[in-house]
Amino acid sequence: MSHKKELQKKIKDVFEEVGKVVVGQDYLVNRLLIGLFTGGHILLEGVPGLAKTKTINTLAQVLELDFRRLQFTPDLLPADLIGTMIYNQKSGDFEVKKGPIFSNLILADEVNRAPAKVQSALLEAMAEKQVTIGSETYQLDRPFLVMATQNPVEQEGTYPLPEAQVDRFMMKIFVDYLDKKSELEVLRRMTNLDWNYSPQQMLTAEEILSIRSEINKIEISDMLERYIVELVFASRFPGEYGLHEEAHYVQFGVSPRAGIALYNAAKAMAFFDGRDYVLPDDIKPLVNDVFNHRIILNYEADADGVTTEHIIEKILNKVAIAGK
Repeated sequence: MSHKKELQKKIKDVFEEVGKVVVGQDYLVNRLLIGLFTGGHILLEGVPGLAKTKTINTLAQVLELDFRRLQFTPDLLPADLIGTMIYNQKSGDFEVKKGPIFSNLILADEVNRAPAKVQSALLEAMAEKQVTIGSETYQLDRPFLVMATQNPVEQEGTYPLPEAQVDRFMMKIFVDYLDKKSELEVLRRMTNLDWNYSPQQMLTAEEILSIRSEINKIEISDMLERYIVELVFASRFPGEYGLHEEAHYVQFGVSPRAGIALYNAAKAMAFFDGRDYVLPDDIKPLVNDVFNHRIILNYEADADGVTTEHIIEKILNKVAIAGK
């Protein structure tokens, strides 16, 4: 078996191992792994109790990575995240005490419950893969990935994330309730006092970086590259694509980061499927996850009950793949 095939098998093993603990979240695990293998941060949104935190915790156990879980609260300070300078009485000098952000995998739990200064500190780490403590800048370890959960903004005690920070997330995944079959399995498993499974480690940091390198080699045709660009522009100028009603509601379309994220995520989907090239079906299922948090709608859309998902659906139906 080639090295590439071995890595692809290990990805399937990760899916299976996480599935032994977490029920009915294959879609979520798929998107988390896309983020992990392409270096993209992931934001999960859903009401409490949908296993968002448990899924990320389980994934972290399957990976041989340094993992830290941070519970974001209104009284959290930037120093609690990145670290601070402390005075050493013996030496008479200030020394750096690094914070929990110096890990490979960060779970920022209920990230939108923290105030703006903490959001700003997290933004630098996500955007630059570095943090500044005092006058010194420190590089973060590789791989470095933030997986954040947030409660719906309508809930009490939440701070809406700044648009610049939201744009740093490769994808935003909405976590919904399980189907009846999965709910029944959760019920049986969680009420069995004898059930206690510890997932096995499946992937090292070196293997994760190797998978990133293999995904980078995946081919994508000029036709599909142009298709991604058309999708991006349709979100910015829907009227030019015949979406006149939708243009009435869109204040801002997606940023260039959206096209880059979609490009990389589609390559990861192809690699997961054992192919060396991207198909249209690798791109289309990802558009909503990549675009939904980047399209900014106006107040009229809110009043009329129009959502970003509705806009994205119309864009996908309207934009054709050139040459088809």
